[in-house]
Amino acid sequence: MNIINFIVPPMPYYIVSGLHTFSPGHYHMSRHNIKVFDLLVVKQGCLYMNEGGLTFQVRAGQALLLRPDSHHFSTDSCKEHTSYYWLHFQTVGDWNISEATASTPETEHTRVEHPLHSDEFNIRTFTLQLPQYTSLLQPSKMEELLSQLNQLAPNSHLSNTPFQQQLLFQEVLQQLSASLRHERPSPSKICAEQAASYLRSHFRERITAQQLGENLNFHPVYIARCMKKEYGCAPMDYLLHYRIQQSKLLLMQTSYTIARIAEEVGFNQAPYFSSSFVRIEGTTPREFRQRFS
Repeated sequence: MNIINFIVPPMPYYIVSGLHTFSPGHYHMSRHNIKVFDLLVVKQGCLYMNEGGLTFQVRAGQALLLRPDSHHFSTDSCKEHTSYYWLHFQTVGDWNISEATASTPETEHTRVEHPLHSDEFNIRTFTLQLPQYTSLLQPSKMEELLSQLNQLAPNSHLSNTPFQQQLLFQEVLQQLSASLRHERPSPSKICAEQAASYLRSHFRERITAQQLGENLNFHPVYIARCMKKEYGCAPMDYLLHYRIQQSKLLLMQTSYTIARIAEEVGFNQAPYFSSSFVRIEGTTPREFRQRFS
């Protein structure tokens, strides 16, 4: 297995992503030197790919990282309904290819001249290793991150969105890197992250602890214990804070009424939304919005 080594800083940066679907008989396009890295994460079905003479069958829960300087193409058509996330990124730093058995490149040190204290500050570079082809340790977590990136796409023109995209992208890189190191998370962490993913995906809906347990096939008490350990709060507290975070985005980015925002983020009553907002943020929704108007 090939490993792609990135010398950082600078960190690789996110460009654009999406979700694509192929019907049986369709092919992934053939491309030469696309100038960006292309990450493919299969959600359903299978992609049959070749790059640089290496063939890959990328199935659900697996990822393939295509190079910017090579030729990739389909070796066969899809045999079933296939959906996959794609993500383009690039780096202005150095990168190279190595074998999985190769030792980690030795960390280098690069001096950066500071206008006032040129002899006091050094920036230590390190190697970020990503597998070209891998089975993800946490496919649902990766899909959640890529889904969140897609949800941000309509607001990519807003000043605060690109930074959010880059932060999510760094988590994507972390997931890829973890699969290379085989750092399988603990059962507690898996349960907590599955619960968090469900709560984030369904935050607009009415959710009970019993419903959460039924959907995850864990006892509600166990879920609560895992989330307390990993996130420091119970599931319903996690959900409340996530709803408030989503409401802050709507307050900044839309002209919706407070009542509509409350409804959009899963609150049945606007007064309860406002009181929860004040308790968590220390200010009213209206006052929060005025900061950005």
